[in-house]
Amino acid sequence: MTDPLAEVVTLLKPGARFSKVVNGAGRWGVRRSEVGQPFYCVVLEGSSRLAVDGLTPIVLDAGDFVLIPAAYDFTMSSLAPVTSKHFDIAPVALAPGEFRVGTQSGPSDVRLLVGHLVFGSPDAALLVSLLPQLVHVRAHKTLTTLVQLVGDESRAQRPARDVVLARLLEVLLIEALRSTAGTTAPPGLLRGLADERLAVAIRRMHESPTQAWTVAQLAKEAALSRSAFFERFSGAVGVAPMEYLLGWRMAVAKDLLRRNECGVGEVAQRVGYSSGSTFSVAFTRHVGVSPTRYVQEQKQSAAPAVLQL
Repeated sequence: MTDPLAEVVTLLKPGARFSKVVNGAGRWGVRRSEVGQPFYCVVLEGSSRLAVDGLTPIVLDAGDFVLIPAAYDFTMSSLAPVTSKHFDIAPVALAPGEFRVGTQSGPSDVRLLVGHLVFGSPDAALLVSLLPQLVHVRAHKTLTTLVQLVGDESRAQRPARDVVLARLLEVLLIEALRSTAGTTAPPGLLRGLADERLAVAIRRMHESPTQAWTVAQLAKEAALSRSAFFERFSGAVGVAPMEYLLGWRMAVAKDLLRRNECGVGEVAQRVGYSSGSTFSVAFTRHVGVSPTRYVQEQKQSAAPAVLQL
Protein backbone atom coordinates (compact mmCIF):
# COMPACT_ATOMS: atom_id res chain seq x y z
CA MET A 1 0.00 0.00 0.00
CA THR A 2 1.26 3.48 -0.89
CA ASP A 3 2.40 5.56 2.11
CA PRO A 4 1.81 9.28 1.35
CA LEU A 5 3.89 10.48 4.32
CA ALA A 6 6.89 8.39 3.27
CA GLU A 7 6.53 9.62 -0.31
CA VAL A 8 6.50 13.27 0.77
CA VAL A 9 9.61 12.80 2.95
CA THR A 10 11.42 10.93 0.14
CA LEU A 11 10.66 13.70 -2.34
CA LEU A 12 11.93 16.30 0.15
CA LYS A 13 15.41 14.75 -0.19
CA PRO A 14 16.61 15.66 3.33
CA GLY A 15 20.31 16.20 3.87
CA ALA A 16 22.51 17.04 6.86
CA ARG A 17 23.72 20.61 7.03
CA PHE A 18 25.29 20.68 10.48
CA SER A 19 24.70 19.73 14.08
CA LYS A 20 26.27 20.90 17.32
CA VAL A 21 26.03 20.51 21.07
CA VAL A 22 25.11 23.61 23.06
CA ASN A 23 25.65 23.85 26.83
CA GLY A 24 23.80 26.56 28.73
CA ALA A 25 24.19 27.95 32.23
CA GLY A 26 22.61 30.86 34.08
CA ARG A 27 20.55 33.28 32.02
CA TRP A 28 21.02 33.02 28.28
CA GLY A 29 19.15 33.48 25.04
CA VAL A 30 19.74 32.74 21.37
CA ARG A 31 17.67 34.35 18.62
CA ARG A 32 17.59 32.99 15.07
CA SER A 33 15.91 34.27 11.90
CA GLU A 34 16.42 31.58 9.30
CA VAL A 35 13.16 31.27 7.41
CA GLY A 36 13.02 28.08 5.37
CA GLN A 37 15.82 26.31 7.21
CA PRO A 38 14.60 23.04 8.79
CA PHE A 39 15.68 23.12 12.43
CA TYR A 40 15.77 20.32 15.00
CA CYS A 41 16.72 20.05 18.66
CA VAL A 42 17.02 17.29 21.24
CA VAL A 43 17.30 18.18 24.93
CA LEU A 44 20.00 15.87 26.28
CA GLU A 45 19.98 17.29 29.83
CA GLY A 46 18.08 19.99 31.73
CA SER A 47 15.37 22.30 30.39
CA SER A 48 15.02 25.37 28.18
CA ARG A 49 12.33 27.54 26.60
CA LEU A 50 11.50 27.67 22.88
CA ALA A 51 9.48 30.52 21.39
CA VAL A 52 8.50 30.38 17.71
CA ASP A 53 6.91 33.51 16.24
CA GLY A 54 3.15 33.10 16.09
CA LEU A 55 3.05 30.15 18.49
CA THR A 56 2.78 29.81 22.28
CA PRO A 57 6.23 29.37 23.91
CA ILE A 58 6.93 25.87 25.19
CA VAL A 59 9.23 24.43 27.84
CA LEU A 60 11.54 21.68 26.59
CA ASP A 61 12.69 19.03 29.06
CA ALA A 62 15.29 16.25 28.90
CA GLY A 63 14.43 13.79 26.15
CA ASP A 64 12.21 16.20 24.21
CA PHE A 65 12.55 16.47 20.44
CA VAL A 66 11.59 19.50 18.35
CA LEU A 67 11.42 19.83 14.58
CA ILE A 68 10.55 23.00 12.69
CA PRO A 69 10.29 21.96 9.00
CA ALA A 70 10.70 25.55 7.81
CA ALA A 71 12.09 27.62 10.65
CA TYR A 72 10.53 31.02 11.25
CA ASP A 73 11.99 33.56 13.65
CA PHE A 74 12.48 31.75 16.93
CA THR A 75 14.36 32.01 20.20
CA MET A 76 15.72 29.51 22.69
CA SER A 77 16.51 30.65 26.21
CA SER A 78 16.99 29.63 29.81
CA LEU A 79 13.94 29.05 31.99
CA ALA A 80 15.06 31.98 34.12
CA PRO A 81 13.69 35.27 32.67
CA VAL A 82 15.99 36.94 30.14
CA THR A 83 16.33 40.44 28.71
CA SER A 84 17.65 41.69 25.38
CA LYS A 85 21.21 41.84 26.73
CA HIS A 86 21.25 38.07 27.19
CA PHE A 87 20.65 37.63 23.46
CA ASP A 88 23.61 39.81 22.50
CA ILE A 89 26.26 37.45 23.87
CA ALA A 90 27.67 35.14 21.21
CA PRO A 91 28.11 31.42 22.04
CA VAL A 92 31.68 30.45 23.00
CA ALA A 93 33.28 27.49 21.21
CA LEU A 94 34.50 24.85 23.67
CA ALA A 95 35.56 22.23 21.13
CA PRO A 96 34.74 21.30 17.53
CA GLY A 97 30.95 21.02 17.37
CA GLU A 98 30.38 22.14 20.97
CA PHE A 99 29.47 25.58 22.33
CA ARG A 100 28.63 27.30 25.61
CA VAL A 101 26.02 30.01 26.19
CA GLY A 102 25.29 32.07 29.30
CA THR A 103 27.58 31.83 32.32
CA GLN A 104 30.94 30.46 31.22
CA SER A 105 32.05 28.95 34.52
CA GLY A 106 30.61 26.13 36.58
CA PRO A 107 28.38 23.22 35.53
CA SER A 108 25.84 23.67 32.76
CA ASP A 109 22.08 23.70 33.42
CA VAL A 110 21.08 22.38 30.02
CA ARG A 111 22.68 20.43 27.19
CA LEU A 112 21.15 20.52 23.71
CA LEU A 113 21.89 18.81 20.43
CA VAL A 114 20.74 21.21 17.71
CA GLY A 115 21.12 21.33 13.97
CA HIS A 116 19.78 22.24 10.57
CA LEU A 117 18.70 20.02 7.73
CA VAL A 118 18.55 20.95 4.08
CA PHE A 119 15.82 19.79 1.73
CA GLY A 120 17.19 19.07 -1.74
CA SER A 121 13.83 19.22 -3.50
CA PRO A 122 12.95 22.40 -5.42
CA ASP A 123 9.42 21.58 -4.30
CA ALA A 124 10.36 21.80 -0.63
CA ALA A 125 8.06 24.78 0.01
CA LEU A 126 5.07 22.93 -1.41
CA LEU A 127 5.82 19.72 0.47
CA VAL A 128 6.65 21.47 3.75
CA SER A 129 3.33 23.32 3.54
CA LEU A 130 1.67 19.92 4.09
CA LEU A 131 3.54 19.44 7.37
CA PRO A 132 3.01 21.01 10.83
CA GLN A 133 4.78 24.32 11.56
CA LEU A 134 6.18 22.81 14.76
CA VAL A 135 6.67 19.19 15.80
CA HIS A 136 7.24 18.63 19.54
CA VAL A 137 7.60 15.11 20.89
CA ARG A 138 8.25 14.51 24.58
CA ALA A 139 10.80 11.96 25.83
CA HIS A 140 11.06 9.88 22.66
CA LYS A 141 14.11 7.59 22.90
CA THR A 142 14.01 6.57 19.24
CA LEU A 143 14.19 10.17 18.02
CA THR A 144 17.03 11.00 20.41
CA THR A 145 18.97 7.98 19.17
CA LEU A 146 18.33 8.85 15.52
CA VAL A 147 19.52 12.44 15.97
CA GLN A 148 22.68 11.25 17.75
CA LEU A 149 23.32 8.81 14.88
CA VAL A 150 22.87 11.66 12.37
CA GLY A 151 25.36 13.80 14.29
CA ASP A 152 27.90 10.97 14.57
CA GLU A 153 27.60 10.03 10.90
CA SER A 154 27.83 13.62 9.67
CA ARG A 155 31.13 14.13 11.50
CA ALA A 156 32.64 10.82 10.40
CA GLN A 157 34.54 10.24 7.18
CA ARG A 158 33.36 6.71 6.55
CA PRO A 159 32.52 5.14 3.18
CA ALA A 160 28.96 5.70 1.90
CA ARG A 161 28.41 8.45 4.49
CA ASP A 162 26.04 10.44 2.27
CA VAL A 163 23.89 7.39 1.53
CA VAL A 164 23.67 6.48 5.22
CA LEU A 165 22.85 10.08 6.18
CA ALA A 166 20.08 10.31 3.59
CA ARG A 167 18.43 7.15 4.94
CA LEU A 168 18.85 8.20 8.59
CA LEU A 169 17.32 11.60 7.91
CA GLU A 170 14.36 10.10 6.07
CA VAL A 171 13.70 7.79 9.02
CA LEU A 172 14.16 10.69 11.46
CA LEU A 173 11.61 12.85 9.68
CA ILE A 174 9.07 10.07 9.29
CA GLU A 175 9.39 9.04 12.94
CA ALA A 176 9.07 12.65 14.12
CA LEU A 177 6.04 13.35 11.95
CA ARG A 178 4.14 10.17 12.68
CA SER A 179 4.76 10.66 16.40
CA THR A 180 2.59 13.78 16.24
CA ALA A 181 -0.04 12.50 13.82
CA GLY A 182 -3.60 12.79 15.04
CA THR A 183 -6.86 14.62 14.61
CA THR A 184 -5.53 17.42 16.85
CA ALA A 185 -2.57 18.09 14.54
CA PRO A 186 -2.61 21.39 12.63
CA PRO A 187 -4.16 21.31 9.13
CA GLY A 188 -1.93 19.36 6.79
CA LEU A 189 -1.10 15.90 5.54
CA LEU A 190 -0.72 14.40 9.03
CA ARG A 191 -4.17 15.50 10.10
CA GLY A 192 -5.65 14.26 6.86
CA LEU A 193 -4.06 10.84 7.30
CA ALA A 194 -5.33 10.68 10.88
CA ASP A 195 -8.90 10.80 9.54
CA GLU A 196 -9.67 7.22 8.49
CA ARG A 197 -12.00 8.22 5.68
CA LEU A 198 -9.83 11.01 4.28
CA ALA A 199 -6.77 8.75 4.53
CA VAL A 200 -8.37 6.34 2.05
CA ALA A 201 -8.83 9.13 -0.51
CA ILE A 202 -5.32 10.51 0.03
CA ARG A 203 -3.78 7.07 -0.43
CA ARG A 204 -5.82 6.50 -3.57
CA MET A 205 -4.53 9.78 -5.05
CA HIS A 206 -0.96 8.70 -4.32
CA GLU A 207 -1.49 5.13 -5.55
CA SER A 208 -3.16 6.17 -8.80
CA PRO A 209 -2.18 9.72 -9.82
CA THR A 210 -2.90 8.74 -13.45
CA GLN A 211 -6.61 8.31 -12.76
CA ALA A 212 -8.89 11.17 -13.81
CA TRP A 213 -10.11 11.79 -10.28
CA THR A 214 -13.07 14.00 -9.50
CA VAL A 215 -14.24 15.22 -6.11
CA ALA A 216 -17.25 12.92 -6.43
CA GLN A 217 -15.05 9.86 -7.07
CA LEU A 218 -12.75 10.67 -4.16
CA ALA A 219 -15.77 11.26 -1.93
CA LYS A 220 -17.02 7.79 -2.88
CA GLU A 221 -13.64 6.29 -1.91
CA ALA A 222 -13.99 8.03 1.46
CA ALA A 223 -17.60 6.87 1.85
CA LEU A 224 -18.78 10.47 2.24
CA SER A 225 -21.11 12.73 0.32
CA ARG A 226 -19.43 15.09 -2.13
CA SER A 227 -20.05 18.21 -0.04
CA ALA A 228 -19.10 16.54 3.27
CA PHE A 229 -15.90 15.19 1.75
CA PHE A 230 -14.91 18.54 0.25
CA GLU A 231 -15.44 20.42 3.52
CA ARG A 232 -13.79 17.73 5.65
CA PHE A 233 -10.76 17.41 3.35
CA SER A 234 -10.26 21.16 2.98
CA GLY A 235 -10.49 21.69 6.73
CA ALA A 236 -8.15 18.83 7.66
CA VAL A 237 -5.51 19.12 4.93
CA GLY A 238 -5.69 22.89 4.46
CA VAL A 239 -6.26 22.78 0.70
CA ALA A 240 -9.09 21.58 -1.52
CA PRO A 241 -8.90 17.97 -2.81
CA MET A 242 -8.18 18.91 -6.44
CA GLU A 243 -5.58 21.45 -5.35
CA TYR A 244 -3.83 18.76 -3.31
CA LEU A 245 -3.96 16.33 -6.23
CA LEU A 246 -2.55 18.93 -8.65
CA GLY A 247 0.26 19.83 -6.26
CA TRP A 248 1.17 16.18 -5.79
CA ARG A 249 1.10 15.45 -9.54
CA MET A 250 3.35 18.41 -10.24
CA ALA A 251 5.78 17.45 -7.47
CA VAL A 252 6.05 13.95 -8.96
CA ALA A 253 6.38 15.39 -12.47
CA LYS A 254 9.21 17.70 -11.41
CA ASP A 255 11.03 14.78 -9.80
CA LEU A 256 10.69 12.69 -12.97
CA LEU A 257 11.85 15.59 -15.17
CA ARG A 258 14.85 16.28 -12.93
CA ARG A 259 15.92 12.64 -13.14
CA ASN A 260 15.66 12.87 -16.94
CA GLU A 261 14.77 9.19 -17.24
CA CYS A 262 11.84 9.68 -19.62
CA GLY A 263 10.43 12.20 -22.04
CA VAL A 264 7.69 14.76 -21.46
CA GLY A 265 5.08 12.46 -23.02
CA GLU A 266 5.82 9.62 -20.63
CA VAL A 267 5.94 11.99 -17.65
CA ALA A 268 2.51 13.27 -18.67
CA GLN A 269 1.11 9.73 -18.69
CA ARG A 270 2.68 8.88 -15.33
CA VAL A 271 1.02 11.84 -13.59
CA GLY A 272 -2.43 11.50 -15.14
CA TYR A 273 -2.51 13.57 -18.33
CA SER A 274 -3.84 12.22 -21.62
CA SER A 275 -1.25 13.97 -23.75
CA GLY A 276 2.06 15.76 -23.54
CA SER A 277 0.48 19.01 -24.75
CA THR A 278 -2.23 18.96 -22.07
CA PHE A 279 0.39 18.26 -19.42
CA SER A 280 2.67 21.02 -20.76
CA VAL A 281 -0.12 23.59 -20.48
CA ALA A 282 -0.93 22.54 -16.90
CA PHE A 283 2.74 22.36 -15.90
CA THR A 284 3.52 25.78 -17.38
CA ARG A 285 0.54 27.33 -15.60
CA HIS A 286 1.53 25.75 -12.27
CA VAL A 287 5.33 26.10 -12.40
CA GLY A 288 5.79 29.17 -14.59
CA VAL A 289 7.96 27.52 -17.26
CA SER A 290 7.37 24.71 -19.74
CA PRO A 291 8.54 21.16 -18.94
CA THR A 292 11.28 21.42 -21.56
CA ARG A 293 12.51 24.72 -20.16
CA TYR A 294 12.33 23.32 -16.63
CA VAL A 295 14.62 20.42 -17.62
CA GLN A 296 17.08 22.85 -19.22
CA GLU A 297 17.15 25.04 -16.11
CA GLN A 298 17.72 22.02 -13.89
CA LYS A 299 20.68 20.95 -16.02
CA GLN A 300 22.17 24.44 -15.90
CA SER A 301 21.83 24.71 -12.14
CA ALA A 302 23.03 21.17 -11.45
CA ALA A 303 26.26 21.03 -9.43
CA PRO A 304 27.95 18.47 -7.19
CA ALA A 305 26.27 18.42 -3.79
CA VAL A 306 28.40 19.84 -0.97
CA LEU A 307 27.67 18.72 2.56
CA GLN A 308 28.17 21.61 4.99
CA LEU A 309 29.21 20.58 8.48
